[in-house]
Amino acid sequence: MANEIADQLSIQIGEKLRDRFPIWSDRSIFEVPAHLRNVYQDAYEPNILAIGPYHRGKSRLNAMEEHKMSYLKVLLWRRGECNVTRYVTAMIALGERARKCYAESVSLKQDQFVEMMLLDACFITELFRKYSMSNLRGDDDPVFNLRWIVKGLRRDLLLIENQLPFFVLHEFFAMTMMPNDREDFHGMIYAFFESALPGAGYAHNSQHYPIEIKHLVEFMHLNWQPSPSRMRNNNSKVIADRKYREVIRCATELEEAGIKFMQAEEESLFHVKFENGVMKFPRLNIDDESDPFWRNLIVYEQFSSKDDTLNYVTDYMNLLECLIASRKDVELLCQHGIIKNCIGDDQVIANIFNTIGFFLVLSPESYYSQLFYDVNKHCSRRWNRWMANLRHTYFNNPWAFISFLAALFLLLLSFVQTLFTVLPFFIK
Repeated sequence: MANEIADQLSIQIGEKLRDRFPIWSDRSIFEVPAHLRNVYQDAYEPNILAIGPYHRGKSRLNAMEEHKMSYLKVLLWRRGECNVTRYVTAMIALGERARKCYAESVSLKQDQFVEMMLLDACFITELFRKYSMSNLRGDDDPVFNLRWIVKGLRRDLLLIENQLPFFVLHEFFAMTMMPNDREDFHGMIYAFFESALPGAGYAHNSQHYPIEIKHLVEFMHLNWQPSPSRMRNNNSKVIADRKYREVIRCATELEEAGIKFMQAEEESLFHVKFENGVMKFPRLNIDDESDPFWRNLIVYEQFSSKDDTLNYVTDYMNLLECLIASRKDVELLCQHGIIKNCIGDDQVIANIFNTIGFFLVLSPESYYSQLFYDVNKHCSRRWNRWMANLRHTYFNNPWAFISFLAALFLLLLSFVQTLFTVLPFFIK
């Protein structure tokens, strides 16, 4: 009896194993884990556009479904085609491979899944085309007639849950090129998203990428990074003392310790330097869409990247999380041109960085390890500690500063009085 139960259970488990694939091998599109989603759920939810199966069918996103169908109809008219048979056949051929890219099970039947792939791929590729070539836009196209829609689409297309496999987009784009077209698919994608980037980054200017691109989030991650030479050399120095902390003080406290902040012109936002007591930052632009952009890139790095050297967004956000503890830190960085506050309220920015680091797993050696070490070493020097304490205690507000001057003045008077009292004895 026990043997029969064991055999039956072995068969059942074997069938389940055959139906499953290793999650992190090919399945690069996934839902954000609950412990991260609960920190700020809206950062991972699309506002106007559903791509892929995870948010499909939500009533608040239905309006854009009509535009997907409209874009497909216009594409067929432009190409002089009377049906979608050719495209459906191509999507069916890619369907099984595309389904395996989703980490969570997809309940859509084959025809529903293929229709989703076709409409989503058509909408995204046509959106990129029309953005790059204004002559393809119709006068009645609300996507481009209303500016807020394009901005909203940029945000939604860079959500980790809201993705279509990149090979599906690339295949559909190649199928819909006109004979005399000289379109650069990668260039069009970058042109569409470039204005959403919060600062300068090193962009690949070649269509040849080091790996097969999985989705649009990975594409933008590859095109918004430190230059390859800086990535290789940033932590090339050997740190003899391994007892340094992977944290530094906030910006206002560092200023009290004598560290100055300065805006720097660099080829990448991530090239932060600390030299001779000066911390130099390329300017960071922060607007309403910056927070979701960062959080989704961080999730991508935390759950997709096997190479710690590619976690530069996580490391950069950890650096800013250390520097920004309150609105005073934001105000300080804005005054020095390091942050351009397009939101308006310094406290909102402070709140972003007070929560963005929750549950982050930092790489064994951060991209800024050397910088952290140098800053902490500077602050640990006795003179700098003494000056920081003096500034914090007496120069923190005008009344404390006035009290300090008054005490110093009384001390000088006492010294002068004592001097004149004992001076006659020496003169004799």
